[in-house]
Amino acid sequence: MFADTAVPVRAPEPRRAPGARPGRRVDRVREALHRALPALGCYAAARLTGMTVMAAWAWWIGKHPRTLLGHLWDGIWYAGIAHDGYGRVVPSPTSPGVIFNDLAFFPLFPGLVKALTTVLPLTVVTAGLLVAWASAGAAAWGIYAVGERLHGRRTATLLVLLWGLQPHAIVQTMAYTESLMTALCAWSLYALLTGRRVWAGALALLAGLSRPNAVAVAAAVCCSAAVALYRDRRARTDWRIWAGAALAPLGWAGYVLWAGVHSGGGPFGYFEVQRLWGSRFDFGRNALGFVRHLIVGRDCLAYYMALGTLVVALAALVYLIVDRPPAALLVYVLVLGVIAVGGSSYFASKPRFLLPAFPLLLPAALAMTRARRRTVVVTTAALAGLSFFYGTYLLTVARIPM
Repeated sequence: MFADTAVPVRAPEPRRAPGARPGRRVDRVREALHRALPALGCYAAARLTGMTVMAAWAWWIGKHPRTLLGHLWDGIWYAGIAHDGYGRVVPSPTSPGVIFNDLAFFPLFPGLVKALTTVLPLTVVTAGLLVAWASAGAAAWGIYAVGERLHGRRTATLLVLLWGLQPHAIVQTMAYTESLMTALCAWSLYALLTGRRVWAGALALLAGLSRPNAVAVAAAVCCSAAVALYRDRRARTDWRIWAGAALAPLGWAGYVLWAGVHSGGGPFGYFEVQRLWGSRFDFGRNALGFVRHLIVGRDCLAYYMALGTLVVALAALVYLIVDRPPAALLVYVLVLGVIAVGGSSYFASKPRFLLPAFPLLLPAALAMTRARRRTVVVTTAALAGLSFFYGTYLLTVARIPM
């Protein structure tokens, strides 16, 4: 049984800041931001330190940190879309039959970059980094809001810190879309937890324009609506439930249909674009084959770290289920996990695909909340060391797509 169908898990309502009037929305936002500031400060310190370590090593070996953060792998494609629009198709020089088509990339991130370069004298690389960093901050605040709503301020702060110290956390400050998607998904889930269903649907719609796996939050919104309608017949007359569920999948579905038609493959042509990239859903067959390869053979560190991250994520999922989270959070995580594990190729990128699955960190955050301070400090230091080292390795040493 899920928590939202049994005993409520909502933490006590935080006390209102002195001088704040109860009815004004701007006061409530200011108060919420004030409560989140310690968590946001910890997150900023973690990511700034990680970027500083990476930048120092990059300069030492003759590479430019700005290029590594803003114009590497997928960042090159997003910069191209922001600068020139869609329309770039490039056959792979190393893999026969693989065709790179920029329609595989969803439009929200490059659209924001384009808007920023239109109003400010910025290059697309600089604008991409600014969008990514602002999105990372919004994501950290949204994650804090969800954690505080469920388990209180201390757990929420640790949840944000854990999210910022994952091995692949360097991606959160690259010109990639994971931070933007996480921000929109986190606030959509928070809107669900607080009963703002139209907001949840609208934010899920925007998330669906950011990444293919953002369909997970649309599934969460629709699942929450189905649970509400099943539990209470009176809810069937609440237009907000229906509107939120109707809005949630529109962004994802709209782009998939547009990209399919634009590619010449019809309504489902987007999936052919993905297949030609070498990416398809095969229920994990390719992933299992690659795991076997890692066990019986040898490969680079990034692949073994990806395997370890997937194993830890699976264990975290078990603990999350035992903790009985709200159904929407569990559906969100499950869909993200199925997409990440079930997709073929790009094995080293699978941990990146799981970066938006922040509810997986809730059991660890709860355990650290109950632990002694020394244990928390030692654990945080160990995670920070791993995150900073591995983030530097990914950008400056590893020669595989992230």
